[in-house]
Parts: sequence; C-alpha cells; structure tokens
Amino acid sequence: MNELKTQLETDMRAALKAQDKVTLGTLRMVLAAVKNEEIAGSAPRELDDTDVVKVLVKQAKQRREAAEAFRAGGRAEAADAELAEEAVIKRYLPSELTEAEVTRLVRDAIAEGGFTGPKDMGKVMKALGPKTAGRADGKVVAGIVKAELAG
Repeated sequence: MNELKTQLETDMRAALKAQDKVTLGTLRMVLAAVKNEEIAGSAPRELDDTDVVKVLVKQAKQRREAAEAFRAGGRAEAADAELAEEAVIKRYLPSELTEAEVTRLVRDAIAEGGFTGPKDMGKVMKALGPKTAGRADGKVVAGIVKAELAG
C-alpha cells in the first residue's frame, strides 16, 4: 500500500474524530476519486503515490474551477467552500514550483534534448511532465516553453 493513500485515510479518521466537516468531506471525496481511479480500466490496480498525486491535482483543479464559476455567478459562499476544500487537498500535494524554477527546468530540458523552435514544443512538454507533475500548472509551463522556444 502506498504512503500517501494511507495518510489520507488516517487524516480522514482524525477529521471524523475532531468533527472537522470540511476536511472530512474533502478527504472522503478524494479517497472516492482514488478508489474510482483504481477500479477504472480493464483490471483493478493499486495506485502508487505518483498516481494518487495526479488524482489530487485533478481534484484541486476541479475545486479551483468550481470556485471561479461560483464567484462569476455571484455565489461567494459556495466559492469559499470550494476554495476551503482546495486548501485541504493542497496539504497533500508537493510544493508548487516558482515561475523561476519552471523556467530553469524548461531551459534545462531544451538544452538536454537539443530542441529548437516551436515545432518541438510537444517533445519539451513530454520531457518536463515527470518533473512538473502536480507541482506547476500546465498552462504556465506551456507558456514558458512557448516563450523559450520562440527565443
């Protein structure tokens, strides 16, 4: 069994005992999403920590997008609830990379792969995937890659 999933389950039980409704509800939804991912596909499988992080990133992004939609619709209370859930999820994610760190990773990937020009953007993104997964927004990474390849 992986450590991150075990930590999520342990913290969910602690939230239940502490009657922390936001954390409890969020962790229940996250663990349900992990379970759904485990049983999706042709054969059930145990997710490793990397896969659990991918589920967490997806869940956090859903909360952020929902909060933006609620705010745009004038429902500040619902937006705040979504952001509170996102904050709970972020506790389990690796620390975010700064823009400077992402730029450095992009430059290193371009130099290592000998990539030149916009036609290599997909190759650079593929090379960066494992290094930035769960630690940087894909749109930000893509923007920096595009700028660096444009020269």
